[in-house]
Amino acid sequence: MAFSSFLGRVLFASVFILSAYQELNAYGVDGGPTAKALRPKFDAYAHQVHSKFGFQLPDIDMKFLVAGAIVLKGTGGILFILGSSFGAVLLLLHQMIATPILYDFYNYDSEDKEFIQLFIKFTQNMGLFGALLFFIGMKSSIPRRQPKKKAPKTKTY
Repeated sequence: MAFSSFLGRVLFASVFILSAYQELNAYGVDGGPTAKALRPKFDAYAHQVHSKFGFQLPDIDMKFLVAGAIVLKGTGGILFILGSSFGAVLLLLHQMIATPILYDFYNYDSEDKEFIQLFIKFTQNMGLFGALLFFIGMKSSIPRRQPKKKAPKTKTY
């Protein structure tokens, strides 16, 4: 059971770690191609948030957003493999920030091809989000090991 749990964590976290590694290799001085592709999606997301909630998101340099994603995915993935709930929280934080920005199906008509592709990827990321919540819930429900109490010695008179 312990090995299968470890293997499952390795396979799950490999998605995040390999993604972080790929983004780190392409990072460069300007954030790489990820930052260039992320700018229009972030601007559309910021406009959507402002129009729906009246809240203006701060203007963020995309290279810092990409660097933050690399750190969250890399650190969170490694800690998750080691069985840490904190690693799962870091991956949850990444998912909460990245998913609505990257998979903006809400900006397309439901008949568009892009809508279907983005919606499928969005729901897949929600599945990852749910798996992380499940891991945290299971981790918190397992009681900590209690030291075994020694049986009291009977007193002889």
